[in-house]
Amino acid sequence: MLVCPHSVIRAKVYAPALLDGAPPGFKSEAARWREFPGARFTLQVSPEDCTGCALCVEVCPAKSKSEVRHKAINMVPQGPIHDQEVRGWEFFLDLPDPDRRALNEGQVKDVQLLQPLFEFSGACGGCGETPYLKLLSQLFGDRAVIANATGCSSIYGGNQPTTPWTVNREGRGPAWANSLFEDNAEFGLGIRTALDKQEEYARELLERLTPDLGPLAAELLGADQSTEAGIDGQREKVTRLRRALGSLRDPAARELESVADALVAKSVWIVGGDGWAYDIGYGGLDHVLASGRKVNVLVLDTEVYSNTGGQMSKATPRGAVAKFAAGGKPGAKKDLGLLAMVSGSVYVARVAMGASDAQTLKAFREAEAFPGPSLIIAYSHCIAHGFDLRHGMDQQKAAVLSGHWPLFRYNPALSGAGEHPLQLDSKPPSLPLQSYAYNETRYTMLAHSDPATARRLMEQAQADVATRWRLYEELAAGLGKPSAPAAGRLPGSEA
Repeated sequence: MLVCPHSVIRAKVYAPALLDGAPPGFKSEAARWREFPGARFTLQVSPEDCTGCALCVEVCPAKSKSEVRHKAINMVPQGPIHDQEVRGWEFFLDLPDPDRRALNEGQVKDVQLLQPLFEFSGACGGCGETPYLKLLSQLFGDRAVIANATGCSSIYGGNQPTTPWTVNREGRGPAWANSLFEDNAEFGLGIRTALDKQEEYARELLERLTPDLGPLAAELLGADQSTEAGIDGQREKVTRLRRALGSLRDPAARELESVADALVAKSVWIVGGDGWAYDIGYGGLDHVLASGRKVNVLVLDTEVYSNTGGQMSKATPRGAVAKFAAGGKPGAKKDLGLLAMVSGSVYVARVAMGASDAQTLKAFREAEAFPGPSLIIAYSHCIAHGFDLRHGMDQQKAAVLSGHWPLFRYNPALSGAGEHPLQLDSKPPSLPLQSYAYNETRYTMLAHSDPATARRLMEQAQADVATRWRLYEELAAGLGKPSAPAAGRLPGSEA
């Protein structure tokens, strides 16, 4: 379910009595959650929204003991099951969602039960970007504010007159806006600054009205919103606040009514592709990461300008063919993560869902919890890479095993706790780079057209992998006692 690019696979855990009136053919099993004893579990697909990309079938680990080709989820002709599954989908949607507070959002099995607030987009079937956006929406969607750079994610994210960004049963969902290539980071920073100012003003008004509001003002001002329960509690307090303000004649009460929602914590995400983050918008991104503001940046790295036709970007790897690099890109891929880590004040993670969904989930949650700027660089397989995207998650795993995409998390907050801030989450390269690369047309076309150049560039790219891995190993080892890094310096680096 986590890998489904279009959010068409959903899961719920519910009381058995709710199966009364279920349509014929509706499937359920005993739920294997200790938190929900005696409950039923259903995995349901929306037959009219599935694109048939088959990513789910490729990654499904559950196989029949009698027929190994038969898995927990399988591709079958739509016609014979269409009507039955449409009725099943409609019944499934009416089932209540489990209480988020009963779930452990640090576990993949529990996150699959969270309603995605990003669904049925117009992205390519098997898209490597959209699973990350879906995960973002599941974890933070009802309080997320998203600044989206122009690119693939802005096209399938805002293809008017519809949008894949949706709301939950309470009517809450992400606020989404699209900005340009060159200013999206600053656009997102402006959103964060405005929200912070609104919260500051709301707090000033609360303090002014404390004699009229009594203990409620102190409760709002001192609320802990680090958990789902805390955020829900703050929302309930804001509802009480609005009722109390209605009976006050003080003009400050009307002002507070207009900004009361700012007292509930918001999750600000700046989203875009590698063309934006590595190239056209890099100057602004660098400025935002240096601002110290609590913003989260998600880079959907396809290693090419996907939306505009496959032009080379600074994220394009050495030896890959793209427009403006017909003879294979001669230089190495820019290391955006390393550049961000140098400041010593930005949370940085490199993730690949196909290699480790647990590490991806951990990075998203740590990024949101970090008190300053965060940057997540997400490997996103793409139709421009030139392979059957049903194997996208396998390619992500191969990218990690080859060392092309080492997984890591850099958390400066750990330095103050006496821990080393850089954690390598993948093992040393165990797969030759060409075993990963030559599954994709962007590499093999050069091997066919100019074998000598392809061989030379692949040898250089393999050397890049070894050099980068040694560097990351040294940085992760710390070359000494963990300590807070000086500005502009990584732990263990030379002054």
